[in-house]
Amino acid sequence: MGANTIVEVGHSRTNVPRLNWTLSRIKVEPVTEQAAKAAAALLKGAGPHGHRYAVDAAVVEVALREPKPVAPLTSDGDDMTKPCGRHVRIISL
Repeated sequence: MGANTIVEVGHSRTNVPRLNWTLSRIKVEPVTEQAAKAAAALLKGAGPHGHRYAVDAAVVEVALREPKPVAPLTSDGDDMTKPCGRHVRIISL
């Protein structure tokens, strides 16, 4: 998971202890300049653009770097399928 996803899931209804428990059990990747540029390139190749797709592209970029097989869980499966291509299996929640 990209570190910027933590920002996306943090809101007034977030159960912080539960979030911290989850984060302690998964690999959180930093969002570097190189990762951001790679995510932007994914968006450019897939067609969508703008802030609505930015975090999704960052999640896809992290997933594409991981050893296969990899299957991100997301509520935005439709937004992520095109940039991933056949390399990552998206599981919509």
